[in-house]
Amino acid sequence: MRRLFRDSRAAVDWPAGPRTGRPAFTLVELLVVISIIGVLVGLLLPAVQNAREAARRMICSNHLRQIGLASHNYHSAFNRFPAGYVSFATRNGVSPPQVQMDPLTWDAGPGWGWAAGLMPFAEQSAIADQMHADEPIWSASNRAVIEATVSVFLCPSASGGDQPFDVLNEIGQPKIIDGHPIRVGRSHYVASHGQESCWGECGSAATGEIFDNIYQGTTRIVAIDGDAGTVADGPFFRNSKTRLRDVIDGTSQTIFFGEHSSALSEKTWVGVVPGAYTHPRLRSPENGADAAATLTLVHAGPSGGELDITGHPIIHPVNFPTYHVGQMYSEHPGGGWVAMGDGSVRFVTNFVDLYLWAELSSMDEGEVIDWERL
Repeated sequence: MRRLFRDSRAAVDWPAGPRTGRPAFTLVELLVVISIIGVLVGLLLPAVQNAREAARRMICSNHLRQIGLASHNYHSAFNRFPAGYVSFATRNGVSPPQVQMDPLTWDAGPGWGWAAGLMPFAEQSAIADQMHADEPIWSASNRAVIEATVSVFLCPSASGGDQPFDVLNEIGQPKIIDGHPIRVGRSHYVASHGQESCWGECGSAATGEIFDNIYQGTTRIVAIDGDAGTVADGPFFRNSKTRLRDVIDGTSQTIFFGEHSSALSEKTWVGVVPGAYTHPRLRSPENGADAAATLTLVHAGPSGGELDITGHPIIHPVNFPTYHVGQMYSEHPGGGWVAMGDGSVRFVTNFVDLYLWAELSSMDEGEVIDWERL
């Protein structure tokens, strides 16, 4: 009995079970897979970035379109466009002490800029209702509202920040008035002063030199005496009251607004603080701090009879490598957006013809626009 049991147990031949393990990747195979994934990501990433930038460009153009529309609604309400900035008007440099007039430029309070004037017409009534427009922008009653961040004045492609910033003096320190620094909300959009600029010493000069013919480089002398409008040939300047009928070149052929990224210098929707300066964040041989008007205005050039080393008028369109705080500057690849006087929005490339840019920036020089040069 015991032998039978022993033999039958020994005779059992259990079949081999299936193999549960799988052969592993070799190192070469693994490296090949990683390389393929890397190539695919490399091909996909630029497409994703381009799609995101396309969306940002659309948002930016829509912001400028809203700004252009708001300016026309303002014109409908007041029969003029908003002033580049509002300053106590003087022809002799005399002013009451509360307006804090800058003796160099004759800039003074209240200082509110074009963008502040557009607030009720840009769906920003909540901010407009808090503004005390009859008081200087740096007054205690306005200290909170001028720090507001307003999305319609921000471009999503602009770097350099979108938060409020301290207004600076000539040496780059916070500007102090009545014992307080002035902190203002940021803007990535600016208004056009035209070809010529009248800020800095020009603002208080008795006379100034302007171009009579930019193609021939001829100039003439004009009286200023505190009136920047005798120099400016664009729609926005100190105490400007531009009307549609003043845009002789046509609103569809005159630039009103454009981009200026904080990567180059800081701009604000609030306005101009007397004695303040705009300081560049990008350095170039032609770049330096400029007067307070450049907190909210730019110009195209040529200006003040200035010629470059070749004897040609100095013109600086969007992204021109002078990188001046008084020019337009965009971080969209290839160029930047501008809003024309009729409310339309155009993309201007980095390779725009210089004289065409100057022609589009003036409102009453009588140029004939050749759009093929855009």
